[in-house]
Amino acid sequence: MFITKMTKKGQITIPAEYRKKLKAEYYTVEIKDEQIVLKPFRQLAGSLKKYAKKGKIEKVIQEEKKAFGEALIEKHKSD
Repeated sequence: MFITKMTKKGQITIPAEYRKKLKAEYYTVEIKDEQIVLKPFRQLAGSLKKYAKKGKIEKVIQEEKKAFGEALIEKHKSD
């Protein structure tokens, strides 16, 4: 177990060994039974990058990140 402190900006530190094991840049965040649950969010477009023509996949990834951010904002508007 690792104890971490949340900053005034709502940030926490995830230990390096955990980050290395999960190998993810993005995580979904949920509340379950009064606990915060982080799950790695794997991007399909990123995993197909080696099969795409150069330039097109970067645009898809940017659009995916934008859509993900907009979905998070919409989800938490009423909070």
